Amino acid sequence: MVYILAALLPPLGLLVNGQPISALVNLVMIVPCIVLGLIFPLFFLVPSAHAVIAVHMKRTDRRQREIVDAIERHGPPPPGWRP
Repeated sequence: MVYILAALLPPLGLLVNGQPISALVNLVMIVPCIVLGLIFPLFFLVPSAHAVIAVHMKRTDRRQREIVDAIERHGPPPPGWRP
């Protein structure tokens, strides 16, 4: 759901994901992209792409942090263990 919000309303999607600095950068990025998008339409996608990539990176970092915390709490998996 956050990915859809980040694609359609990039600054709001970043705020919901807990990235206020990225949301501010994205908001500033929107103005020149709209102006340049009139000449090169591909520029309209730049703020959305930035937001989706930032959301993905933040979620990947959270997932990795959870795995590291679980390993620190419970120790590494036993030898020969396969998921």
